[in-house]
Amino acid sequence: MASSFLAGERLVQALGPGGELESEHLPRKLRAELEAALGKKHTDGDSPSGPRRLVSFRLIRDLHQHLRERDSTLYLHELLEGSEIYLPEVVKPPRNPELVARLEKIKIQLANEEYKRITRNVTCQDSRHGGMLSDLGKQVRSVKALVITIFNFIVTVAAAFVCTYLGSQYIFTEMASQVLAALIVASVVGLAELYVMVRAMEGELGEL
Repeated sequence: MASSFLAGERLVQALGPGGELESEHLPRKLRAELEAALGKKHTDGDSPSGPRRLVSFRLIRDLHQHLRERDSTLYLHELLEGSEIYLPEVVKPPRNPELVARLEKIKIQLANEEYKRITRNVTCQDSRHGGMLSDLGKQVRSVKALVITIFNFIVTVAAAFVCTYLGSQYIFTEMASQVLAALIVASVVGLAELYVMVRAMEGELGEL
């Protein structure tokens, strides 16, 4: 946290011999502290201008208070022209090797848990997709079996009708009697086929 100013040339000259602060009759202690602060140079490795003079905020507040009490025409902001707030470089403490190792271990554990969670979701999705494909296959097979059964029913009834009609020609001479006999036989065969179909469908539904 900032606690001092980098004194500019204006403040240094004002405090020097013949400077603007000479006529303000600064208290001896305040002048001594300001001269000590401005006379002490601090080395800043990151500064291209080399050593710098640091003046604490407390001294600046004391100087401002003195100027106000004297109703001076010299204002503090004029003295601070060219000055800057000094922000010291923050030195990071060395990291604890044990703490670093523990953090790395925790990161690895979290990564493994995340990987397991992702792969578990993928496995569930795959199994769900496999189940959907299996259900679709069952439905296709059921429809196919139903179509074949209906086709067999139609062929069987038609064959029974044709065979009975052709065979009844040797028994009946009238076409109406032949057709009636063929219809009766075809109906009986159709009912028998329907019974077999219903029993088969009940068995399939029971398995589902």
